[in-house]
Amino acid sequence: MRLGFHRRPLPCLLLALAALAGPASADDAGHAKELLRAGKTADAMLKVEQALARQPADLQLRFLKGVVLAEQKKTSEAIAQFTRLIQDHPSLPEPYNNLAVLYSELGQYDKARVALEMAVRAQPNYAAAHENLGDVYAKLASEAYARALQIDADNRAVPPKLALIRELFATPPVR
Repeated sequence: MRLGFHRRPLPCLLLALAALAGPASADDAGHAKELLRAGKTADAMLKVEQALARQPADLQLRFLKGVVLAEQKKTSEAIAQFTRLIQDHPSLPEPYNNLAVLYSELGQYDKARVALEMAVRAQPNYAAAHENLGDVYAKLASEAYARALQIDADNRAVPPKLALIRELFATPPVR
């Protein structure tokens, strides 16, 4: 089962961080995003790495590096990148959200929950984090109901609940 997480909160963060970045950084990030959208993840990473060599503290570029790593399926490296960004800037909600997406893809729903709770704490009006938190809670509920049925297969109250949650994730979200 794959949760309907927002895989690309990138525009939201890039807008939020635009004021902190210089014009060169915005150009580099924009070019890297274009490469990423075109499916050229290796070229996007090269562009990001080159720009980070000049501006290692740039928030936009550091975040974008995490996104590119995630797109390249380098999950552990992406997790490390977002974790470093969170350590340096704990008030930014977007890295927490992306970290949660990665944890959820690994089936680590408790870690995803914690990351999303931190995102909501950092920015209470961050709708994507609230939605993703709901998805994580639903997944955790599904696991708990399934475990309850393993323990007590005769429990008639659990199957309808489990069926509702499974139905919720059976169809992809409309965007």
